[in-house]
Amino acid sequence: MSLFQKLFKQTFIYGLATVLPRMLSFILVPVFTRVMPPGAYGEVTLIYAWFAIFNVFLAYGLETAFFRFYNKNENKENVVSTALLSIVFSTFSFVLLALLFHNTLAGYLNIDPRYMGYVVIILALDALAIVPFAWLRATERPMRYAVVKIVNVGLNLGLNIYFLLLLPQWQQGGTLAFLHWMYVPDYEISYILISNLIASGMTLLMMGRVYLRKNYVFDKILWKRMMRYGLPVMIAGFAYTINEVFDRYLLTELLPAEIAKSEMGKYSACYKLALFMTLFATAFRLGIEPFFFSHSSTEQPQRAYAQITNYFVILGSIILLGVVVFADVLKLIFIQNEAYWEAMAIVPLIVLASFCLGIYHNLSVWYKVTDRTRFGAYFSIAGALITVAVNYFFIPSIGYYASAIATLAAYGTMMCLSYYYGRKYYPIPYNFRKITFYLGISILLSALSFYTFNRNLVIGSLFLLVFLFLVYRMEKERLKKIFLNRT
Repeated sequence: MSLFQKLFKQTFIYGLATVLPRMLSFILVPVFTRVMPPGAYGEVTLIYAWFAIFNVFLAYGLETAFFRFYNKNENKENVVSTALLSIVFSTFSFVLLALLFHNTLAGYLNIDPRYMGYVVIILALDALAIVPFAWLRATERPMRYAVVKIVNVGLNLGLNIYFLLLLPQWQQGGTLAFLHWMYVPDYEISYILISNLIASGMTLLMMGRVYLRKNYVFDKILWKRMMRYGLPVMIAGFAYTINEVFDRYLLTELLPAEIAKSEMGKYSACYKLALFMTLFATAFRLGIEPFFFSHSSTEQPQRAYAQITNYFVILGSIILLGVVVFADVLKLIFIQNEAYWEAMAIVPLIVLASFCLGIYHNLSVWYKVTDRTRFGAYFSIAGALITVAVNYFFIPSIGYYASAIATLAAYGTMMCLSYYYGRKYYPIPYNFRKITFYLGISILLSALSFYTFNRNLVIGSLFLLVFLFLVYRMEKERLKKIFLNRT
């Protein structure tokens, strides 16, 4: 069982690298809304939505392809150098074209041209760090991965607080006069982007030694194989990004103008309470993805994959119930403005949707290890179509509830499709009965706690204790083997 101990150790470290930065960056939301009017904050939100979309295109599935071929090829140096040369060429081509057509691109994206220079450079710096980060994960160096990620977001956070809060106060108070030259009124958006640029630059600097190679080799045949593997992942990533951010755009387009931004704000704030499930699923994915590839050639890897999914569902079911039970406590911590609480009813739907997405990522092992990544694209496109259709037809009548339902429907469909086709192309002996039992009980208790008993904390806590006791009784021996190394 030492294999699983190693997996959970790496998942914990990757989780630390994911949880702490996102928790720190979460502090920036009240900072931004405090110092900027809604229009300026909307500009920032739009810029970062485009960041998410362009990051997918600039990565073009190379990260996942790198994992696959780094573990598959004997000549690992060829894989590293080919991937590095590919990302450098594509990134600098993008920078050149983006700067040449600077004003045209800004018009298409509806971004003020003043900010396009920052946007392009940040995108380039982040793109150049993709392969180095993949190399750290492929070579199982989670601690360095965690340190770099935490430094990145810690620096970003510190610079934002300095530029947006401290510098204006010092300017008004007449203190630290030697820093006054740095203060520019109504420069908040630029300050935010400058903070991001410095943090991204520091990240690339910390990871830069991966680029310091004596002999670069561009293997054209290998690169073509990597592209055939990675481009469907890019399509899937783009569709996934549509699932993540497009509902906000549709809310502002399909609701009456006088309430659109307000409703979208309530929805987005309450959506953030799914953060805990998202962080867990992301950390788990970061830990298991290299594991999937490195053990795909071992004897009967399907049994290990099935066990990993069982553990994910157990832990995820606990988190689902825990977040729903303590939703009213969490809102007091993260959403202190009561004006947003009207949308709290979406929380169970969004947390469950995030759980389904996490299960989908676990189930996706079959098409990754069999080089059928096109199925990932098909599933994500199906989810994106559901997202757009449900939002488009139902937002005018039920508002942001349509967005929550669309998110659950999209990720639930993707999960079911991956399970169905996985049984056909790469059968994995999942314990379907146990998975549905834990998932079903968690959903039932969550619904009873939140909707039937009106979020009563005492009753919800009792439900959670009962569920934890049930898990302990059923999984006690297996948990002892993993964490106490008892064989």
